[in-house]
Amino acid sequence: MRVRFAPDGTVHVRVGKVELGQGILTALAQIAAEELDVDLSRIRMLPASTVDGPDEGLTAGSMSVAVSGSALRQHCAGVRARLVTAAGLEPATAVVRDGAFGDTTYWALAAHVDLSATLAAPSSRSGGPRVVGTSAPRLDLPDKVTGRPRFVHDLRLPGQAYGRVVRPPSPGAVLLGVDTTADFYLDGRFLGVVAETEYAADRAAEALAKAARWHEEDTLPDEDDLPAYLRSGPVDSSTVDESGAPAPVARWLRASYSRPFLAHASMAPSCAVAAWDGDVVRVWTHSQGIYALRGAIAQALDIPAERVEVRHVEGAGSYGHNAADDAAFDAVLLARSVPGRPVQVRWSRRDELTWAPFGSAMTADVAAGLDADGTVATWSYDVWSQGHVARPGYAGSPGLLAAAHLAHPHELPPPADPPAQRGAGTARNAIPSYTFPHRRIRAHRALRAPLRSSSLRSLGAFLNVFAIESFMDELAEAAGRDPLDYRLAQLTDPRARAVLRAAAELGGWGSPDAEEGVGRGIGFARYKDHGAYCAVVAEVEAVHDIRVRRLAVAVDVGLVVNPDGVRNQIEGGAVQATSWTLKERVRFDRRRVTSVDWESYPILRFSEAPPVDVELLSRQEEPSVGAGEAAQGPTAAAIGNAVADALGVRVRDLPITPDRVLAAIS
Repeated sequence: MRVRFAPDGTVHVRVGKVELGQGILTALAQIAAEELDVDLSRIRMLPASTVDGPDEGLTAGSMSVAVSGSALRQHCAGVRARLVTAAGLEPATAVVRDGAFGDTTYWALAAHVDLSATLAAPSSRSGGPRVVGTSAPRLDLPDKVTGRPRFVHDLRLPGQAYGRVVRPPSPGAVLLGVDTTADFYLDGRFLGVVAETEYAADRAAEALAKAARWHEEDTLPDEDDLPAYLRSGPVDSSTVDESGAPAPVARWLRASYSRPFLAHASMAPSCAVAAWDGDVVRVWTHSQGIYALRGAIAQALDIPAERVEVRHVEGAGSYGHNAADDAAFDAVLLARSVPGRPVQVRWSRRDELTWAPFGSAMTADVAAGLDADGTVATWSYDVWSQGHVARPGYAGSPGLLAAAHLAHPHELPPPADPPAQRGAGTARNAIPSYTFPHRRIRAHRALRAPLRSSSLRSLGAFLNVFAIESFMDELAEAAGRDPLDYRLAQLTDPRARAVLRAAAELGGWGSPDAEEGVGRGIGFARYKDHGAYCAVVAEVEAVHDIRVRRLAVAVDVGLVVNPDGVRNQIEGGAVQATSWTLKERVRFDRRRVTSVDWESYPILRFSEAPPVDVELLSRQEEPSVGAGEAAQGPTAAAIGNAVADALGVRVRDLPITPDRVLAAIS
């Protein structure tokens, strides 16, 4: 953490987390203003940088407020205490008003007090929350609303050139040759061009693509039989949980669920700028982990990390490990061919949808033994997936796409899974929240990865929650019970029960469906089993097409720093999950990825986005947890259950398209 008091009366704060459009810098600014006792308008949040910013790892996993917010609060409390003490006052009794106290101010004292060290202290300020808990306006939105340059795509540095990369046509393609005399950059099967303008770069890349000759082979599985492919091994299997003893079973129910590979599908493709200045390479990127990227670049080039400087600049929405890091390394390689000049590399839509890491395909088997009353007596769950993390530096590899295409390549290892204490990957949210007498949960990570996959928002929780909560509805139906009552009867956590009831009330649960072909469904989960509680009620119309008419969401994230920010995160997650549930699927034949644009990889249109009502359950006495990935799984389950309610048939394989509904009916 860095806090500096500028001569113009502002406070400059630099943290290690990055703004991805989630509003995190606004929330952290509120925490800093609160703990320093200064007005929020004085806070300037500086972008993350490896040059003079802290290493806070990744901005991921809905952990920023919980982890970085807590660290920033303690650091600012330490800054306050040191400055107040320097003025001869007691931190616990000093009254600070907008940075002024006694007969001095922070700004008058800061030049004479060492604030360079890591400072941490318990809060000594008196009084209740002043800024935290308010819906302070987003710091980043005015530029975005008015179209002022803010993104890495807008970056224009003196002498900047423009680069483009020509990717292989398929994952297994081998370069045979390039039939052209034009200038281009070649290293192994990494092909690129540098030009003076974006237009010239695009035309040169098109010509280079036509001049390249490739050998291709079939390396991809059957896209219509991914569950069988994932189960056919080899796999790394582990028991996630086995506890309790089964009660007597009167009957068994079983079902299988699946999801396809999913693309990040940001509105704009990835982009980065790099420049070589002697032995030092400087990088501007929208990476979620600038220190990890620095290490990966250094490893790929076999140079010391100190020779790589990485600065964060905002990009298009990032939903996990997309192509931001890959674009950065592309820029590094192409900039090396024009020393001293910055080179901006912008990916195409086709690049982004075919070469950025995907969210892993998954499949799950679930079985439950019910007692005579229909209550779960024993629960069994097995889930298969590729791993969910292959970020830069993971598993000892740079993990950068271009590094795998060089003449001396760094292979891309199969994706791994985070350990359980960090939320797991394949097994994320595989353990149900319900109080079943006995349960056995196993995860099977596929060790072969024909398609590159890595972190996508919520990792394995999306499929696991969809499967668990869909099956709970199937069990409730078998028991002749209302789905909400069935859940509540087997759920003891009071906070979980509260969000379920709140969502049910908000979503009109229990009121009759007024129209034929309209149904309601409910879904619930506590993200990562220790994060936000979230319950969703979906109202779905399934007549000629499947349309989500409304989502009602109740969420408990503990202490809320910015209520409007939490609502934004929940709404965004719910809408994205609606798109995943109804539309999205990476398509491929046995050789190439074939979903290369918005026609072949459809996502939810603005006109199809449902209204989302969000109720925040106030828990100001509880620690903050993140909101960004809480809604995905419950939303998918609620929609799936609503479709089943509307039509009387259940689709267990995502996405729930009209074709799959017809197949289920037939």
